[in-house]
Amino acid sequence: MTRLDGLPLRDDLRGRAPYGAPQLDVPVLLNTNENPYPPSERLVTDLAAAVADAARGLNRYPDRDAVELRKGLADYLGHGIRADQVWAANGSNEILQQILLAFGGPGRRALGFEPSYSMHPIITGITGTEWISGHRERDFGLDPEHAVAAVREHRPDVVFLTSPNNPTGTALPVGVVEDVLAVAPGMVAVDEAYAEFARPGTRGALTLLAEYPRLIVTRTMSKAFALAGARLGYLAADPAVVEALLLVRLPYHLSAVTQAAATTALTHAEELLATVDELRAERDEAVAWLRVQNLDAVDSDANFVLFGRFDDRRAVWQGLLDRGVLVREVGPPEWLRVSIGRPEEMAEFRRALLETLETLRRTPG
Repeated sequence: MTRLDGLPLRDDLRGRAPYGAPQLDVPVLLNTNENPYPPSERLVTDLAAAVADAARGLNRYPDRDAVELRKGLADYLGHGIRADQVWAANGSNEILQQILLAFGGPGRRALGFEPSYSMHPIITGITGTEWISGHRERDFGLDPEHAVAAVREHRPDVVFLTSPNNPTGTALPVGVVEDVLAVAPGMVAVDEAYAEFARPGTRGALTLLAEYPRLIVTRTMSKAFALAGARLGYLAADPAVVEALLLVRLPYHLSAVTQAAATTALTHAEELLATVDELRAERDEAVAWLRVQNLDAVDSDANFVLFGRFDDRRAVWQGLLDRGVLVREVGPPEWLRVSIGRPEEMAEFRRALLETLETLRRTPG
């Protein structure tokens, strides 16, 4: 057997590590922003029936344009969005990859404002696109003047904006999106993976689609819909954008089983989204509790909270893990991110964190 360094790997991939959060078998998993509530038995039954029906035709290729699914997604999004404005793929990461394959590539640039979703620069690099890192403010917000100045300076072919932002949880005022769209020479992709968790009254970028043909809004069914295992991401944009993505999509990229599962889940949208309010309440309670413990916690519009600040976040992460709670070591070096779980899981998180902090306070040095 040979080693990786013995293969003729692309030079720009050498030394890289695969993306991925730790997958550890611990009692409380709060590190990957999953919805902690599993599908109901009623939905499981309907999913099983839909998958069984799809299985009867697995000798044939799936609908390569996922027409029924796109109609369902358009109806769910509302805002007058039509099926020809929607595109779907295997998770929002494949959507991001298709955007960069169509509008990025060698000799082109993509701009994002960090800390933000770590897959943006990774997929950018994999597609041969140059990544330009803009910065956020001390409170992790995005100053519109700074954002506009960065776009004017670098003239990127793709701009990534995130709302709510991962890992900080902060939502982006829609006015900032408009300011960037006004000066961007290329495409502007607004990543709204956590949009359903935003606080009431938060306006999303979907409301801008009719006015800006170079705007792309990406979404996922992994979070609010609790469908992470199905791997279904999608976008809304001008129909011409969808036409462009057809040029780079792989043939029959979305399996019949995935399409059946996602279409069925959409018919249960009200049931699935019923947990969103519960998770919002747990999130806001977590922010308030962390602050009572004299810790910093960023206001969140997502299903997670960034908290700190720690002189040695690794020690805090390990202390939580030793007590059966896995959170994410991500983002700025003094911070950790906790996904919002069920009430009993959040109680375990609070217990483990208090014990960890007390142990570290008693530890010399």
